[in-house]
Amino acid sequence: MSQFALLGKRRFAPFFWTQALGAFNDNAFRNALLMLVAFQMGLGDYTVSLYTNFAPALFIIPFFLFSATAGQLAEKFEKTRIIRWVKLFEIAAMVVAAIGFYTHHLSLLLVVLFMMGMHSTVFGPIKYAILPQALKPAELVGGNGLVEMGTQLAILIGMIAGNALMLVAGVGPLLASGATIAVAVAGYLVSRRIPAAPATAPDLKFNWNPFSETARVLRITRADRAVWNAVLGISWFWFFGTVLIAQLPNYTRETLGGDGSVNTLVLTLFSVGSGIGALLCERLSGKRVEIGLVPLGAFGLTVFGVDLYFARHGMAAVRGVDWLTFLHGAGSWRIALDLTLIGVFAGFYVVPLFAFVQARAPREKLSRIIAGNNIVNALLIVLAAGFGLGLGALGLDASQIFLAAALLNIAVAAYIFTLVPEFLMRFITWVLVNTLYRVRADGLQHIPEDGPVLLVCNHVSYMDPLLLMANLRRPVRFVMYYKIFKIPLMSFVFRTAKAIPIAGYKEDAAVLQQAYDAIDDALAAGEVVCIFPEGGLTGDGQIAPFRPGVEKILARRPVTVVPLALRGLWGSVWSRRDSRLHRARLPRRFRARVELVAGAPLEPIEASAEALEARVNELRGDLA
Repeated sequence: MSQFALLGKRRFAPFFWTQALGAFNDNAFRNALLMLVAFQMGLGDYTVSLYTNFAPALFIIPFFLFSATAGQLAEKFEKTRIIRWVKLFEIAAMVVAAIGFYTHHLSLLLVVLFMMGMHSTVFGPIKYAILPQALKPAELVGGNGLVEMGTQLAILIGMIAGNALMLVAGVGPLLASGATIAVAVAGYLVSRRIPAAPATAPDLKFNWNPFSETARVLRITRADRAVWNAVLGISWFWFFGTVLIAQLPNYTRETLGGDGSVNTLVLTLFSVGSGIGALLCERLSGKRVEIGLVPLGAFGLTVFGVDLYFARHGMAAVRGVDWLTFLHGAGSWRIALDLTLIGVFAGFYVVPLFAFVQARAPREKLSRIIAGNNIVNALLIVLAAGFGLGLGALGLDASQIFLAAALLNIAVAAYIFTLVPEFLMRFITWVLVNTLYRVRADGLQHIPEDGPVLLVCNHVSYMDPLLLMANLRRPVRFVMYYKIFKIPLMSFVFRTAKAIPIAGYKEDAAVLQQAYDAIDDALAAGEVVCIFPEGGLTGDGQIAPFRPGVEKILARRPVTVVPLALRGLWGSVWSRRDSRLHRARLPRRFRARVELVAGAPLEPIEASAEALEARVNELRGDLA
């Protein structure tokens, strides 16, 4: 099922539109306010600059003050009820904004800006914590991609609408007021269609102290190292994006020589690119939470960020050109492509990180972890503003600031991937498997979403563990021959995936015993373990008799067993062929079409070596 089918499901669509309408209103109001201050109130340059720089800080302050409280609310109470109260609050804020717009009461409008910051702060933990309750695991990446796409487009349209409506001569404030109130009302009505999302921690003891609760929320967020580093990765995305968006007006005016229409164009390119990247994540990841896309996204941000600088830098010779004239200029399409691809790779970067946090974090703590994420995000957004202002004060222009952010991205990405090698390991796996094979998976719903599971699979090629790793949604501990475990480069992947090396009894009895102990410990901890019971690669494409090791594992720790079969691998790269006849008849196939098939689970009492061999043979069919 395509991710777009979710837009026809009540469990997703009302939430999607509620979120998109809220993002629209946030940005429509903020940009209408900026247009009012800059062009319609007759204020001096210094006063305009003061207010336009103060406004973003006023919006972000609630994230520091109230995110921890918002996380508690989302855990303790039913989420849709909170969403409806938030949307009623938004209507009230827009009514107050209408009074401020009509009377040109700037202080009142700044109060509304703070209120909208509170609106976003309370909605934030619910926004991402509700998705795992509404979506199936296979829908999580697609759902996040749609939300990210909807948010980016809503932000863009809201910015354009806020600017355009406020600048209509004579009736701008009335049009902006009417539009934002109407959208707020629409958001409330749509929110009433969101199905119930029960509290995940109804017995949570509420802490009203925002400072002590913020400290506790950050401790909860840091408890899982991988989740914490995903949060750091998301926050870096906000840093990078804030630097880019903040510099675009100066970049448009000074480097591109464009007018407001060119500024709208470059914002559109970035936003549409981000939406495309977000939507592509589901297809590229095979509907799994594939954090291997994160290094790919980081790589693209740097490559196209650097190229944006080399495409054009310095001051434009001509100023005030419109968007059509700009596109006809030399090198402009390269700039347009860079901006679009920065957005695409930003989508590759951030969507898997959000899905990873949702999938890895405990359900009863997810809202508070999202709140912790929002606090760190807010901090990085403030630092991004300081970064841009500081480099500007040193004399760097917008294109040079883009270059600095792109190069800094290399250091930050390397730091995060060093702390959590799983990101880089998944990237290597994703690249290798998608380069060498075209894989179709079937029956993976038979693998339980949680609890201990033993997977048994036929062994056709040296790439079997990577093929499984790239297609199974749950992390898997593979049991593999210790010499394969030590293969250069691949040893990094296997160690990071916590594979379990094993040897024959006559070869190394100590390694064999350590393997059995490690398997038992993994199953006791509720993990997934995969073994290849043949004891080695097939030499002729057929399944060798299964060894009794599987029975020893189950005798020690009776768990659910799921049989797997790999089809179409025999004769592909890194499969073994043991004769000239095979070489003549089965040339190595690059980009081979292969299949991974999972069968129905077996109870431990049914899972003898003989029974499992028969079941895998049945799943395997006529192909190896």
